[in-house]
Formats: sequence, structure tokens, C-alpha cells
Amino acid sequence: MAVPARALEAIEASDHDELLRVVDGLCAARDWDGLVELRTYCQEAVTRGKQVWAIDEHIRYRLALEAPAPWAGPVVTEGPARFTLGPLTEVVAQHHTWAELDPHLEPGPARAAVAHERVVRGEDLTGADVDLGVFELPLRLQRWEPRYPVAEYHSDRAEFPRPDPPPLQPVDLPEEAASGEPDDAAEALADLVRVWVEESNGRATVATVEGTASQAIRAIGVRRAWGAALRPGDAFAQMAWAGASGGAHGRRRGMAAGRYAAWWAATELAGLDWPPDLDQLDDALEELRWTIWSDGPQVGWVLRLAVEDPVHGLAWAIAADDAA
Repeated sequence: MAVPARALEAIEASDHDELLRVVDGLCAARDWDGLVELRTYCQEAVTRGKQVWAIDEHIRYRLALEAPAPWAGPVVTEGPARFTLGPLTEVVAQHHTWAELDPHLEPGPARAAVAHERVVRGEDLTGADVDLGVFELPLRLQRWEPRYPVAEYHSDRAEFPRPDPPPLQPVDLPEEAASGEPDDAAEALADLVRVWVEESNGRATVATVEGTASQAIRAIGVRRAWGAALRPGDAFAQMAWAGASGGAHGRRRGMAAGRYAAWWAATELAGLDWPPDLDQLDDALEELRWTIWSDGPQVGWVLRLAVEDPVHGLAWAIAADDAA
């Protein structure tokens, strides 16, 4: 199907509403070649000063989300998309298996990111032909890893579910506690929400103490708190959710990046070298005590986590928030 004349008129008028209707029609007809042709017209018009670059980005998004792999793969590996609802490496992984995408993804970081996005969705890609240095993580989930809270993309919106916390109970906090100097583990916890702070309206406070998780929470300045113990996998789900998120206004990094951020934080908390030995990390995760906590009503993007290392007598807590 050729690009309709009304689309060409809409390009000249920079009529976004009409162009979006045309895109919807081409997607409904599964006319992927027509969509690619429309994108070519938009790209040419941009060079003449027409304000249709957002339509070009939207077409890339729809191809990654809805088109078969021969059309979806190439738009992902051509480069980052700045104004889509999420990274195309994550978008394309929603409805396409690795076997479908593999022949259509050029070598490079985007190809590796797509593979890891498929891993967080449960695929075992051990031995896949990707650059292992991009994330330096196993290409399959470990036994203690959770079912990660993956994004759900639609044609006009996206949903980024947060893992549900367990019921919280009052935490007995000490009268006083002081934070020590930030260490590498504290920096890794802060990095989980770096996008919230640097690209949005977020705030993050991390405390490091010689003591317990309750002392770390108190060192942040909290006087009353409620909390619950987490299994390592549940803690990873919370950390990965935060690490994947862009918060209220920042650019989403994707769940592959969120998984990496969670692994990095856990490795630093365990005092291990990167990349961690899997058996050592497995043992360390069983020794660490993980707590999700709250100090009041939670609105917007919130991360409240405390980690205690009873073997070395250390503990950390993070309180991070971002709101629209």
C-alpha cells in the first residue's frame, strides 16, 4: 500500500494529529513497508525544516513494538530513540523472541541489551552471540533471581509496574544513629536512582553505619518507620525496578539496565569484586539481611531499602523519592 496523499499533505502542514491517524491505519493494516516509506518522507521533510521528527520517532516505536522481526530489529540497532515511551531495546523484547530477532540485530550494544531484556523475561540465552562485555551478567536468570517487573508497552502508553511489598510492621528504631562516610556500597545504592535525581525532581539519601539496618534507617533522619524482611530475589526486584525507571521525568533505562544496577549494588554490598563469582554471590546474598521500609504515605516513585551485613557489622539504608 502506498503512502496516502493525505499523509504527504499532513507532512507539509506538520499536522501531527493527522499523521498519527495515518500511522494507526498503517499499523492496523500491518502495512510495514508503507510505514517505513512514511518514515522516509518524514525524515526528508525534517531536512527542509518541517516539524515532524516526533512522528519519525513514533514510527520507530510502533515498528519495534508491533512489526515482525525483519522490520522491528533494524530500527532498534540504528541508534537510541530519545522521545519514545521507553528504550527500543526493551520495547522490541516485549513481543519478539530472541530466535526471531537474532538475524535482524546488528552487532553492538543494542543487540546485547535486547538479549538481556529477553533474559529478564525468562529466556535462557546462554551461548548467544552477543557482546558479553556490555552488561557482564549471565544470559540466564539465577535460581535466586525474581520474576522481574517488566514494562508493558502499548501504542500510546506504557505501564511500569512496581513489585508489591509485603505487609509492613513497626520497626524499633534507636534514639540516635549517625551515618559514617559513604562507601562503594552506598554509592551503588544511590546509583539505582541516579536518573531520578539527575534528570527529574528526585532526592536520595543513603546512610552507612557500623551496626544494624534499624540504625541505618535512623541515620537517615527517620524517627518512625515500618518495615518487613525481604528475600534476596524480592530485594533484587525492588532494586531493578528503581534502576530501570526514569522516575517522573527522566529517561527510562530499561529492565536490563535495572537488573545490572541491582547486581552491581548487591556485589558492592557483599564486598565482592566485579564481575562476581556466582557461587560467592549466592552465599553472600543468604548472609545479607534485606528490609523494605516506609516512613509514611508513599506518592510517586519511592525506594526505601535497608541492608544489613551481620558478618561484618555493617548496614546501609536508602530513602529515595521522585514526584511528578
